[in-house]
Amino acid sequence: MLIDYFSRVANNNDWWNVGIELISIGLVVYWIVDFLEGTRGERLFRGVILILVIGVLISNLLVRQFDFPRLRYLYKGFLIGVLIIAVAAFQPEIRRVLIRLGQPRFWAGSLHQLSRTVEELITAVTELSAARVGAIIVIENRVALGEFIETGVRIDAKVTADLLRTIFHPGTALHDMAIIIRGDRVVAASVQLPLAEAGSIGGVELGSRHRAALGITTGSDATCLVVSEETGIISLAKDGKITRNIDESALRKHLTSVIA
Repeated sequence: MLIDYFSRVANNNDWWNVGIELISIGLVVYWIVDFLEGTRGERLFRGVILILVIGVLISNLLVRQFDFPRLRYLYKGFLIGVLIIAVAAFQPEIRRVLIRLGQPRFWAGSLHQLSRTVEELITAVTELSAARVGAIIVIENRVALGEFIETGVRIDAKVTADLLRTIFHPGTALHDMAIIIRGDRVVAASVQLPLAEAGSIGGVELGSRHRAALGITTGSDATCLVVSEETGIISLAKDGKITRNIDESALRKHLTSVIA
């Protein structure tokens, strides 16, 4: 039956139309999977696509081969049900798309906003450093950190120095563990990160925050900022390597390349 199906497509005079349609569908599916990468929605979407593809092939082949009108009717109802379930299941992702579409940076870029985010980050870590308040801030890049975001508390708020100081203030509910930033948004706080093996840099033993920074940057392309609670030193981790006591100029240069 599969051979017969593909032979009909091959013998179609408008095969190039079919090719364009298939490429267009493939690009749309790729964009959706790329957008959902690292979230629970990605696994759900893959499952839905698999069910639909198998269902369409089997349904079309059986209906054309044996003329099962009731099967066709039931399958149409099944597709409507899948659509309704998908809308409910993908509600967070749909909301995320609409928010991004409504933001000016989606169309015209946001150099000004992202530059402001960099300055807010620098202000926050500088003030946390002066007050010797421990902090660990993860900046997501191309590799999605959805599996880690799920371990924390969702926030979805614009990055501001006041917000970061409030989150890491000792005694607050979310001050422990890490926050994750995506673009100009704090997406989650109190996030559990993987710890690298115990070790030392320059003879100084690494604490849990620095080990977490190494752990998350070893397995992804994220950038991680760490403020030491004991010394107030600001460190930057990238690609499984950590730079301690980074100054404001170097920090601004690196964050600008990562965020803006």
